[in-house]
Amino acid sequence: MRAGRGERSGARCRACPIDWLLSARPAPQETTGATMKRLIALLVPSAIAGWMMRGRIAVAVTKKALPKRISSDPVASLPDGLHIAICGSGSPIPDEQRGNPCTAVIVNQKIYMIDAGEQASETFNRMQLRPDQIQAVLLTHFHSDHIGGLGSVTLQRWVANAAKTKLRVLGPVGVDRVVNGYNEAYALDNSYRTAHHGEGIAPAATAGMVAEPFEFDAGKTSKVVLEDGGLVITAFEVDHSPATPAVGYRFDYKGRSIVVSGDTVYTKSLVDAAQGADLLVHDALSADLLKLVEEASREAGFINRAQILVDVVDYHATPAQAADAARDANVGALAMTHVIPPLPIKALEGPYLGDAKERFTGPLWIANDGDLYSLPVGGRDVERSSLFASGPLS
Repeated sequence: MRAGRGERSGARCRACPIDWLLSARPAPQETTGATMKRLIALLVPSAIAGWMMRGRIAVAVTKKALPKRISSDPVASLPDGLHIAICGSGSPIPDEQRGNPCTAVIVNQKIYMIDAGEQASETFNRMQLRPDQIQAVLLTHFHSDHIGGLGSVTLQRWVANAAKTKLRVLGPVGVDRVVNGYNEAYALDNSYRTAHHGEGIAPAATAGMVAEPFEFDAGKTSKVVLEDGGLVITAFEVDHSPATPAVGYRFDYKGRSIVVSGDTVYTKSLVDAAQGADLLVHDALSADLLKLVEEASREAGFINRAQILVDVVDYHATPAQAADAARDANVGALAMTHVIPPLPIKALEGPYLGDAKERFTGPLWIANDGDLYSLPVGGRDVERSSLFASGPLS
């Protein structure tokens, strides 16, 4: 006896609407249009139910993703070497993609932050870096875009793991005024935190910062300012007049080296200090692109803003000058930061760089917030990646 339709092995069940709707051909005597109506009749209620439950679904996804996100520690997996994270690659000009200047050198599971502009702590946390690993902040100079996030960085470090010491802030003469001002501005807030959370979380004795100013010896333009576990940090003079004093920093560790220029024009002291470094991180301003912003501001009637944009050109290096400094210092690679003006369209990167890649033929990048440049011990390569997470809760 022949098996009926519903009894045949692998056959679709006529009584089961889903099996029938997924059939390769319409049912007998039924048009394709009728099949589509049945499909829509089934899918629309499902879509409505999913929409109504979207909150529950979002909570479930968040609950699953949070533990991994919060417990993540990218520093723990880094190989022995020097690593530099970009936690601010922009300027005071509003930029959706970049925060104010901030870089973080990572070595031996410790973090040394160079400058702390606005959004520094937010970007630092987005990169899943731990504030309690910050050993010191090294300021290059005292423009507001380089110190505007210092209070938040200090607060985050203090309460992250009940800091045992105040945050060290190194910098040229004048750093004590900045630190004292911030300590006073945050004094009331610190007292509230201790009263609310207790000494076990916010110990009053370690709230705030301690300033460590330095000066160069007579006739010298550089000085070792910190040594720790094989790491040597050298400050050197740069030219950001009239913002003086201004410095850059060189980091040396087990044969690898990184130089951070701070804000400067092309200057011999930087070229001398950066000789043979593996990576130079240099500020760079495109005068041609900034001219477009200046002209638009003037046409809109923002005369003061337009004049400020004219003034800033004379104390920042251009991409070409940064490339010249990298070439003359014989560095291995160059990353441009403190990007002026913003580059909202990727196609603007070419006009921004100009002929920089012809002047310096080594690896050259325009730094982005979230970038990580790794220099493992024993090699010469510089590896670039991003510490910004992707997916849920990114």
